[in-house]
Amino acid sequence: MEQMIDSGVLAAENEKRAPALEQDYNTLGEKLARRGISIDDVTSKVAAYGVAVPSWGAGTGGTRFARFPGAGEPRHIFDKLEDCAVIHQLTRATPTVSLHIPWDKVDDLSELRQRGEALGLGFDAMNSNTFQDQEGQEQSYKYGSLSHTDAATRQQAIDHNIECIEIGKALGSKALTVWIGDGSNFPGQSHFTRQFERYLEAMKSIYAALPDDWRIFSEHKIFEPAFYSTVVQDWGTNYLIAKELGPKAFCLVDLGHHAPNVNIEMIVARLIQFGKLGGFHFNDSKYGDDDLDTGSIDPFRLFLVFNELVDAEGATDFNPAHMLDQSHNVTDPIESLMRSAIEVRRAYAQALLVDRAALTGYQDDNDAMMASETLKDAFRTDVGPILAMARRQAGGAIDPIAAYRASGYRQKVADERPAVTGAGGGIV
Repeated sequence: MEQMIDSGVLAAENEKRAPALEQDYNTLGEKLARRGISIDDVTSKVAAYGVAVPSWGAGTGGTRFARFPGAGEPRHIFDKLEDCAVIHQLTRATPTVSLHIPWDKVDDLSELRQRGEALGLGFDAMNSNTFQDQEGQEQSYKYGSLSHTDAATRQQAIDHNIECIEIGKALGSKALTVWIGDGSNFPGQSHFTRQFERYLEAMKSIYAALPDDWRIFSEHKIFEPAFYSTVVQDWGTNYLIAKELGPKAFCLVDLGHHAPNVNIEMIVARLIQFGKLGGFHFNDSKYGDDDLDTGSIDPFRLFLVFNELVDAEGATDFNPAHMLDQSHNVTDPIESLMRSAIEVRRAYAQALLVDRAALTGYQDDNDAMMASETLKDAFRTDVGPILAMARRQAGGAIDPIAAYRASGYRQKVADERPAVTGAGGGIV
């Protein structure tokens, strides 16, 4: 397998940190043993957990007002794969990449699949794009796509999603994620019911094209770019879609796609309970759909989401897809994606430490204080040594960001890839 970061640099960085890690790991192990928890068992589970990285996350993001490209911006999907390979080599937590079509479209799919395999990467869910017009596109999505009043525009969007399925089949993907920006910006602009009926009819055509072993994820979002109403605006509508389409249809939860103060972990629990949780787009937010680094604003909420996921582990056919979905406006995208992969694993490790028998007892006894303390005990535990040991044992970096900076990778690709101008706005 091709390594993007020199193994000598990685070994030297790990050697400097190994003695302290061993000491910290043993100390934490003793502490957990007093609670009846095997640190090695937790480390093994963490090591087996992976989250997909978004291909578009390898580039610098932006806002509606501006974008400020960084050095060494990836020019195409092959550059993106190399950057994603760096993330996985150092974190050992991101074995798959999620593609966005047509942004990542290529002429030779076998070449793309082979390049991924050479870098040790597989391909996660495919993502369609009917929220912006592409060069040469016959019909415009300005007023919608799958729910558009014009049948030809809806068919164009349907055909694009089916094309994404065909591309995914060639790459080894097993899922399609559908997010649309359809909605309205003024009261009276759209008839809510007829618009939703058109969307369901279009989605049924896409669903019919799914292979037997595929899943389709519908993604809800409260606003943007439609600011008065959105066709798939919340988890309730999303659940109705999944139920209406059939057993291969599931709901995707993006942590930034909800109104402030919405209880996302309860939404997760509801979707798990009724068998329609498809997966996640992990990120964080302060004001809206900010697409900030995962865990950078509210790590406790991320932990509470994973508390529900761990609670459901072992259930029949429970296999949610996990993916990052972020926009990196002022940081090195590789560093942000590495940090986010680490934070997702951190929340998972903390959730594994919850004393579930004790928690159930406190819940049954209506002991609110001790139930809360049981969760906080797990959340307050510094699982950093577990995460670092899982990476080290898998051949990754004890400190991924430090190893990345020591490698000089960003400067190397900056010398090889042409500089990009920052004209225009919008997320990459």
